[in-house]
Amino acid sequence: MGVVSGIVLSYQFGTNWSGLMAKAGQIMGPLLSYETLTAFFLEASFLGVLLFGWKRVSRRMHFFSTCMVALGTCISAFWITASNSWMQTPAGYAIRDGVFVPTDWWAIVFNPSFPLRYAHMLLAAYLATAFVIAGVAAGYLLKQRFVPLARPMLALAPAMIVPLVPLQIAIGDAAGVVVRDHQPAKLAAMEAQWTTEVMPLRLFAWPDPSQGRNHFEIGIPRLGSLITQHSLDAPVKGLLEFPAADRPNTTVLFWSFRLMVGIGFLMLAVALAAVVLGLRKKVYCSRWFLHTLKWVSPLGFVAIVAGWYTAEIGRQPYVVYGLLRTADAVSPVPVGYVALSLTLFFIVYSAVFGAGFWYLARTLRAGPVEVALPAAPTLGHRPLAGAAP
Repeated sequence: MGVVSGIVLSYQFGTNWSGLMAKAGQIMGPLLSYETLTAFFLEASFLGVLLFGWKRVSRRMHFFSTCMVALGTCISAFWITASNSWMQTPAGYAIRDGVFVPTDWWAIVFNPSFPLRYAHMLLAAYLATAFVIAGVAAGYLLKQRFVPLARPMLALAPAMIVPLVPLQIAIGDAAGVVVRDHQPAKLAAMEAQWTTEVMPLRLFAWPDPSQGRNHFEIGIPRLGSLITQHSLDAPVKGLLEFPAADRPNTTVLFWSFRLMVGIGFLMLAVALAAVVLGLRKKVYCSRWFLHTLKWVSPLGFVAIVAGWYTAEIGRQPYVVYGLLRTADAVSPVPVGYVALSLTLFFIVYSAVFGAGFWYLARTLRAGPVEVALPAAPTLGHRPLAGAAP
């Protein structure tokens, strides 16, 4: 779906964002072209073999095709994240007659926020996938179906989850430092920090932009400054120091950020539980843990969406942070036309994604029926309590 939706996105740059392309096209155009040249054709070519080549090509060729699609998505993510990161922390440019002109392509691609955001995005995708694999394997084990396949699935998923979750949290913290240094209004909105002072870690609050304050606030004093400034006494610049027209939507940003972080620490708890149960050799027979894996399996996707909400809403009202406002980047198209095209896209993609999820759910329920399973596998572990023999 990412391969297909990228085509639509390319058209929308020209139809809905002509102001952005007119002013920053000399930078964004090549970056998106590099994505097409280095990744799109690679993905599109081997995606057909991956989806339709099973039993038509050798296992080695099918595995090679799978690896090429994976490589293509990583390359695609590289250029797309580079382009988006440049809009977040622009570098390597000059402005001539109101147009962004490239002066240093290395600085453009490897702008201040790109390395950490790229790593953060890749790890988020891997973790979302690993949790889905763990959830499917846990479901099979709870029902005692396809046990010889479910066990290695459940072994592989924590092998990725356990090291990647703390690494993802560390990278997220480092990315927060970049936000602090380059996008202070975004940081203040993420934390609902209205005045410049030592910041608490707000566990709960309801931001009120009209009054410039928070309602029902619950926080831990000074801990917010320790996390963002790495000092218990360092003040954080408040939103009231920015003009009202330059502030992002604090309420949405505050909660989307906490949703992402909350899921991250929930994943960390699952990873720690997997380590403890692994040391006690009870990963495959702990029913509460298997049920937990089932219920948390889709949360990786929720965290990704919440993270992108945080990144994109946080840079508003700019499309190129601090330099080009979103209002100046849109095309002079009547709002009715944009609403109509957006509605049509929403309907089409809802149908396509709905059919995809339905097919995926049906496939997971059916299981790997074509795989020959041993008649009496030796599982080498205590059976689940209450499981059918």
